[in-house]
Amino acid sequence: MADIIQLLPDHVANQIAAGEVVQRPASVVKELLENAIDAGADTIKLIIKDAGKILVQVIDNGKGMSTTDARLSFERHATSKIRNAEDLFQLHTKGFRGEALASIAAIAHVELKTKQEHDDIGHVIVIEGSKVASQEVVVTPTGTSVSVKNLFFNIPARRNFLKSDTVELRHVIDEFHRVALAHPNISFAMYNNGSESFNLPISNYRQRIVNIFGNKTNEKLVPVEEDTEVLKVSGFVGKPEFAKKTRGEQYFFVNNRFIKSAYLNHAIASAFEGLLKNGTHASYFLNLTVDPQTIDINIHPTKTEIKFDDEHTLYALLRSAVKHSLGQFNIAPVLDFERDPNLDTPYSYKGDASNTPKVEIDRSFNPFQEETHSRAKAVSYKKEATENWEGLYVGLESKGNTSEQDFEEVHFESEECTASIFDDNQVEQKNTTYQLHNKYIVNTIKSGMLVIDQHRAHQRILYEDFLKNITIKKAASQQLLFPLQLHFSKQDIEIINQLKDDLEHTGFVFSDVKEESSVAITGVPVSVPESEVSIILEQLISDVENEVPDSNFSATDLLAKSMAKSLAIKTGQSLQKDEQEHLVNKLFACKEPNVSPTNRTTFITMSVDELDKKFI
Repeated sequence: MADIIQLLPDHVANQIAAGEVVQRPASVVKELLENAIDAGADTIKLIIKDAGKILVQVIDNGKGMSTTDARLSFERHATSKIRNAEDLFQLHTKGFRGEALASIAAIAHVELKTKQEHDDIGHVIVIEGSKVASQEVVVTPTGTSVSVKNLFFNIPARRNFLKSDTVELRHVIDEFHRVALAHPNISFAMYNNGSESFNLPISNYRQRIVNIFGNKTNEKLVPVEEDTEVLKVSGFVGKPEFAKKTRGEQYFFVNNRFIKSAYLNHAIASAFEGLLKNGTHASYFLNLTVDPQTIDINIHPTKTEIKFDDEHTLYALLRSAVKHSLGQFNIAPVLDFERDPNLDTPYSYKGDASNTPKVEIDRSFNPFQEETHSRAKAVSYKKEATENWEGLYVGLESKGNTSEQDFEEVHFESEECTASIFDDNQVEQKNTTYQLHNKYIVNTIKSGMLVIDQHRAHQRILYEDFLKNITIKKAASQQLLFPLQLHFSKQDIEIINQLKDDLEHTGFVFSDVKEESSVAITGVPVSVPESEVSIILEQLISDVENEVPDSNFSATDLLAKSMAKSLAIKTGQSLQKDEQEHLVNKLFACKEPNVSPTNRTTFITMSVDELDKKFI
């Protein structure tokens, strides 16, 4: 039998490795930014075009590379970070695999410009699909500039898996945030399609968070500090009242490396236990410093997962540190059994200056004076004479002697006239609608019964109403007495600006939209309570960021789906009889009553025959 095992060509092996390392443009951004940090740069620029599909360029002022190093950096497993296997447990750099540039060069057009400080000229290398197209000398500043163009140009099937520009750009910005937050001692700038998105100067950690997420973030932060032999914790957690429905602002950094850990996230959640509303998540920006020998980073190509030597100890220390900070800054309630609550100053009197109390004296008061007229004054009722009480009964005696036939002349209102208004079958109202477990509405029909999911059914009703308002007519708006000020990040404001026209058609009225941080709303749709506005917009932003584009994708459809999902009747909500009947009637007046906006079944029918079979 002939031999069937053979070595794969280098370009095929590189493309296979690229499938692990490079999943989307954000993966390229992460690898290039980390390489720039490892090069010792203190100023890094990121340039993006078309969400990174056309261009991802990172420019740094690091130490640069020699001609040999620049050429060798595109070979697989070529790295300057480690020398032997033992170095994997003494890592002080971002990269160590030596696969990133080789993987990127296998599926894109890459141009590398680099120059060391002591050299007069630099070098430029152009690689297309793992093949070196040219290598020349060039005049360039000290440092390195890497341009990645036409990502997945030679793998069109992989390119088709990329999502819309809005979603891909959001992933790029997330990676930029993770790297920038981990290194406040480095200046970062980001440019998207020629416009500046971020300009982050060198600052402390708190200022870096504020520069990224907006000035309003400063008042939300509670500092966390803990230093032990096993773990050093520093950073900030968000106050419970600013908790969000999404998990966007949750960052763990271990030795200046962003990681994801559901176990450590649970430690934070348990520290906030009893302080958060249901369905909300606290924000945190925490730096964990541990001994490199107690962690293993080499378990995933993206290096966002880490194995800890003693997770249980880290869990307890982290939970204790966060809980201590919440109590120290009076965020969490503290029990003090020696405190007398009667001595607390009421909130209404805080800040008021103390005044000397006025004493009023009744100088006419004489304690030795006899009270002679006190009882007479207390009597305020005067009994009137009842001499003419017999007059009340004058004439009754004569009326009492009248014959019974006189009563026949008295005409009373006939009670039979009311029966002619309604028919007998209309007066008897049968309860044909019932609510089961505050989740399903059961309705009787001729063939059996109908079971409706109230949440999905209401979603369908609201979805079609919003679509009609956006596309055909403008919905009615309820004006607010005071404008509602909501604060969002710069990226969220951009999404709101994109959907502003459609939101106004649903009934929202915007008086002011500031690009930096805030949105002022003066009117809301009639069906939307003021307290739900921030939740609706946060849910809408989250849906826009995570939406997968298809042939029917449109901002209008997405807006209607998102608002319907936010405002629909929730499972567990009790409904009155008339509300149940109204929901049933509105559902079957829809164009597509069978499914919800997310294509899930809204109701099922069960015939009498099917019920009979259950009792066989």
